Amino acid sequence: SNLNIHLLVHSNEKHFKCSVCNKPFSRKSTLNTHLLVHSNEKHFKCSVCDKSFSHKSTLNTHLLVHSKGKHFK
Repeated sequence: SNLNIHLLVHSNEKHFKCSVCNKPFSRKSTLNTHLLVHSNEKHFKCSVCDKSFSHKSTLNTHLLVHSKGKHFK
């Protein structure tokens, strides 16, 4: 069930291992997200500069570089 899958997050058990770097994960979905790090796929492009990222969260963090100091006047 979904609850049993969710409970794995709170345990120390990590049954899913990255085949590239052997990093362990408790959820298969997290492993799949991690695998993007090892690929050259970068689907998230910055609209301000030419940089691209594997993860949307990394792009969002990067975008702060362009807006730094613009929130406060």
